[in-house]
Amino acid sequence: MSNSNMHRRHLLRVGAVGLGVGVSGWFRTLARAAENSPQRKRACILLWMNGGPATIDLWDLKPGHENGGPYKEIQTSAPGLKIGEHLPEIAKFGDKLAVLRGMSTKEGDHARATYQMRTGNLPLGGIQFPSLGGLVSKEIGDPKSELPNFVSIAPQRFFNSDAFGPGFLGPNYAPLMVGDGVFQMEGQTIDVDRTLQVQNLDRPKEVRKDHADARLELLRRMHDDFAATHPTPISAGHTAAYDRATRLMQSDAGKVFDLGQEKAEVRDKYGRSLFGQGCLLARRLVERGVPFVEVNLGNWDTHQNNFDLVKNLCGTLDKGWAALMGDLKDRGLLDSTLVVWMGEFGRTPRINGNRGRDHFPNAWSTVLAGGGIKGGQAIGKTSNDGTTVEDRVTTTTDLLATACAALGIDHTRQNMSNVGRPIAIVDKGASVVKEVVA
Repeated sequence: MSNSNMHRRHLLRVGAVGLGVGVSGWFRTLARAAENSPQRKRACILLWMNGGPATIDLWDLKPGHENGGPYKEIQTSAPGLKIGEHLPEIAKFGDKLAVLRGMSTKEGDHARATYQMRTGNLPLGGIQFPSLGGLVSKEIGDPKSELPNFVSIAPQRFFNSDAFGPGFLGPNYAPLMVGDGVFQMEGQTIDVDRTLQVQNLDRPKEVRKDHADARLELLRRMHDDFAATHPTPISAGHTAAYDRATRLMQSDAGKVFDLGQEKAEVRDKYGRSLFGQGCLLARRLVERGVPFVEVNLGNWDTHQNNFDLVKNLCGTLDKGWAALMGDLKDRGLLDSTLVVWMGEFGRTPRINGNRGRDHFPNAWSTVLAGGGIKGGQAIGKTSNDGTTVEDRVTTTTDLLATACAALGIDHTRQNMSNVGRPIAIVDKGASVVKEVVA
C-alpha cells in the first residue's frame, strides 16, 4: 500500500473518530432533510401508543354495561362529544378532535398489527413497505433543509422494527431516531434531556474548525468517488444522507433538540416525562419546519390491572398532548399540523379475570386532530357492549388515506418498490373518511 493511500485512510479514521460520528449508522438516520420554510402548508405529528390502548376506556365508553368498567364519561368542549374522565385537559380541545370509533382492523398480533397500522399493509414476501413517516416525508419534505425530514422520538421497535423504517423508499427517507429503545416505566426517573439529544453533533473542543471541515471535505470526496464507481440506490442514498448530516453538524439547526432553551414553566406544562418532553420536542421540530414527527408512549399492553394502568398512562398522555395542542394553537401552527393518535389495536370489551383487557382489533378507536380535520365529532358507532362496529366501519387504509387527505397528499400516487412493482402510498381501495376532512 502506498504512503498516500495510508495517509488518506488515516485521515478518514481520525476524522470520523475525532468528530464522534459513525458513518454507517448515524448518517443513515439523517437520510432526508426537512422543510424549514414558514410557507410550508402541512406537518404531521403521530402519537404512537405502543402495546394497544384500551380505547373503550378513553374514547368510546360504555357506561352502565358490565364491559364498561369503572370510568365515567366527561363532556368535551364540543357539544355531544364525550370521552373518558381521565383526559380532562384533552377534553378542552374537543372541538379539534375527530374520534373514529368504527375502527376494525382484524389483526390482533402485536408485530403484525404494528406493521399494518404504521405501513397500511401486512408483511408480504420480499416487499419492504415504508412507514407513514417515510411516505409523508417523501411527499412534503424539502431536501435542502438542515433538519431531518422525519424524526422518531423514543421509538419502541421491539414488536416490529421494520414498521418504523423507510422500507423500499430507501435511506433518504429514514427517520432520525432520538431516545431509540428507551422505555420509561411508571415512577421511573430518567435523564430526559440527555435521552432526547442528538449525540455527537458538536465538534470536540480539541479539534479546530478548519481541521474538522477538512476532514469532512475529505470524507465527502471519498463518498463521491465511491458513488461514481458504484452507482446504486444504496450508495446514492448514503451519499445524500452524509451531505445532510454534515449540513446539520455545521449549522445551528441541531439546537432545536436542546430542551434546556425552554422556560421551566413551559417544560412543567408538558410534564417532565419522556413522553411529555417528547411532545415539547415535537412542537419545536414542527415549528422549525420538520414535516413528520412521531412521539411514542408505551406500556398499553394491559392484560392485567387495566384500569389503574390506563389511569396512570392517561395522566402522562393528557398533560403532554394537551400542552402540545395548546402550544400549536398559540403559535398559529395547529391549523397546519395534523395530529394522529393511535396504537396497533384496541382491547377487549370483556374484562378478564385479572381485571385486564386483551387484544381486540374488531372494534376500537383512533383520533385525528388539528390541521385539515373537522373536529368536534365522533364518526362510527359500536354496539352497546362494544364488541362490534354497527355504523361506519373504518379500516387501516381508510385511516391512512384520511390522514393523507388532511395533509394534501394524493394517497393513490405510486412509488416504485424494491421488487420493481409500483405501489400506491395507500391502497387504492381505501376510502377517505370525508366527514372529518376540512
